[in-house]
Amino acid sequence: MSGKDNNKRDRISVLSSHFSSSSPMASEKEAALAATPSDADAPTIFDKIINKEIPSTVVYEDDKVLAFRDITPQAPTHILIIPKVKDGLSGLSKAEERHIDILGRLLYTAKLVAKQEGLDDGFRIVINDGPKGCQSVYHIHVHLLGGRQMNWPPG
Repeated sequence: MSGKDNNKRDRISVLSSHFSSSSPMASEKEAALAATPSDADAPTIFDKIINKEIPSTVVYEDDKVLAFRDITPQAPTHILIIPKVKDGLSGLSKAEERHIDILGRLLYTAKLVAKQEGLDDGFRIVINDGPKGCQSVYHIHVHLLGGRQMNWPPG
């Protein structure tokens, strides 16, 4: 097997462990470094969640977005909010003017879900972008974190 094939297998292994609740969790940094930005419209694990091919604990859904609990929560409340149609929006750095409405919808949905979850004392919104931003899935997503005191500076 070539070095390139081994590297691909290693990335898949780290990413698989990142999304599997039954195997040891790779660190967020390892998962982000193993992920490779690919074709903006290439399917991701989030597409499988949207299509109900992979189970998730959905807390909010409408025609544009889906919000579900993170399987490796970093806070008592950790919810991912994703657009149902990626439309080339693999990360925030790929946003174009045509994405303004969905970006606003993601943030407004975060507010709705925070209220639904009882995060009246505050919450944090995080959008990781690119390898150094610790992005591990190249389908834009908003992390809604709450239920504990957040610290500054983050990460």
